[in-house]
Amino acid sequence: MTPKCILWAVVAGAAAASGLAAERPRPSDPVPLDVEPVWSAHPVGFCLLTHPPFQFVAYYDAERRMSIAQRQLVSTNWSITRLPSRLGWDSHNYITMAVDREGVLHVSGNMHGVPLVYFRSEQPLNAASLRQFSAMTGERERRMTYPVFLRDRDGRLIFRYRDGGSGNGDDLYNVYDEKTRSWRRLLAQPLTSGRGRMNAYCSVPRQGPDGRFHMVWVWRDTPDCASNHDLSYARSDDLVRWTDSAGGPLALPITVETGEIIDRVPPGGGLLNVNRELGFDNAGRPVVSYHKYDAQGDLQVYAARRDTQGWNIVQVSEWKGYRWDFGGGGTIVVEVKVGAVRPLGEGRLALSYSYLRGSGVWILDESTLRPIPGATAPREEPLVPPGFTKVESSFPGMKKQIRTDTGQGPAGTHFAITWETLESNRDRPRSPPWPEPSMLRVIRTAKAQSE
Repeated sequence: MTPKCILWAVVAGAAAASGLAAERPRPSDPVPLDVEPVWSAHPVGFCLLTHPPFQFVAYYDAERRMSIAQRQLVSTNWSITRLPSRLGWDSHNYITMAVDREGVLHVSGNMHGVPLVYFRSEQPLNAASLRQFSAMTGERERRMTYPVFLRDRDGRLIFRYRDGGSGNGDDLYNVYDEKTRSWRRLLAQPLTSGRGRMNAYCSVPRQGPDGRFHMVWVWRDTPDCASNHDLSYARSDDLVRWTDSAGGPLALPITVETGEIIDRVPPGGGLLNVNRELGFDNAGRPVVSYHKYDAQGDLQVYAARRDTQGWNIVQVSEWKGYRWDFGGGGTIVVEVKVGAVRPLGEGRLALSYSYLRGSGVWILDESTLRPIPGATAPREEPLVPPGFTKVESSFPGMKKQIRTDTGQGPAGTHFAITWETLESNRDRPRSPPWPEPSMLRVIRTAKAQSE
């Protein structure tokens, strides 16, 4: 779930209230557009939020200072605000942003098991008025990780985060009141709890074609990523009352004992928290894609869908002699990527993948979830123009980073940001020499979000 734009009239009114012009953007506005050089010695997530008539970019500058760049979409000039938060070496410490129904900008990030880092603008759509707040509810805000802004079906701003650590944590949800400019708990209990023995690595609740919110997760026993186990699922109409896939109510907090388990993959079984994806078939039914080891010990990709008998689990790949033995703590370099299933119509689904031996798209028979021999995916325009995927730096090991827009541009216009960094270093300091800062750029893309 990503922040969405509110109605133009509301945005324009908020912009006028802040003293900033509310001129409607034109499709010919110039991009690509340089923002400024940024830190490049390790990767960490930046955030682009287009909210007409403005665009915001949250990032760490060349000196690792948290920064917000803002421009009018009709302008090439950025106004940059430096925030009092500085990045260390942890690649978990991404930045996220959202705009509430009154046009107020919310920013959070640079958190991995540390106290809350949160900013809110005093004026609508004005990053220069961002002010830091040391608390939201004031409870369980000392060991925070994975901040996420999302909206419920009424458009209320929701904030989700983990309290605790890897192998020992709970997922908490807050809701924001624009009238009082205050946060309170959305849920009296955590949504998921490891009871001090594990934690859930949950996907962001995603609103499906049925209007419900759907969520998948894996449990992890320790900071070692090999200890992931038990792929799980839940759904909700309102983010408050949760059920299993058959509609049976789930008491909160959901635990490994009380939740619905899709696949009982044991610790060390090849399940990874960054590769458990939720998609939907042509009938709007949830389909979960992930990987685990098969009976021979090879890594394989699987798809699971609920039918009348329970979860139907289908092996999609036929990789012989391939095993990725991931493990340990810190941010790992991902060797395999599994996409979310997407509907193609006419009884077909697409599932993208990449691994060390290649990449591609499987075309699945919707009735069986198995690849259709010889079937190919419809040709799609690349998300990012090819010229912007090429690494410019000559420093060894540099990779292109791309993030799509969490907002929405005018008249179907889509944007992304690009920059270059080295790979992660397990969240440990990297010895010099370091690469020179790379240029952060806003570019125009073919669609709003990559699959």
